[in-house]
Amino acid sequence: MSRRAVIGILGAAAAGGGYYLYTAGGDPKVAQKEIEHDVASAKASLKGQKVSGEEAKKQGEEWAQKAGSKLDSTVNYARKEVHEADKVITEKMGKAENKFDKLKSDSASQFDKAKKETHDSIDKFDKTVEKKTAEAKSGLSSWFGFGK
Repeated sequence: MSRRAVIGILGAAAAGGGYYLYTAGGDPKVAQKEIEHDVASAKASLKGQKVSGEEAKKQGEEWAQKAGSKLDSTVNYARKEVHEADKVITEKMGKAENKFDKLKSDSASQFDKAKKETHDSIDKFDKTVEKKTAEAKSGLSSWFGFGK
């Protein structure tokens, strides 16, 4: 056999293997079962025979393994999506908690500022009232001759 023919046969075998691996969802065991099934089907059709009970059993096993592989990949995909969603939710919750804490802190400082301003205003008012009261007492006392 020429070198070119060997390379062509090896290329065809690699392409065929890749096809079976791809259709099996990347599971080599399922791909092997598919190859065995196709080889047995080809043998049976060449001989002109119907598919035997053994062949039907192999095909059933292949389908079950293929379904299991697809189910596993679907479950893994769902787990990955749930994990990513959990990560996003955790991140968003952290941001929300930070915003809440900042708002709480800002509100507390604004409340403290308003409270201080109110107390200062009350103190100022008290001092003014005391001063005016003292002035009024002084004025009344001077009318009656008790003051300065």
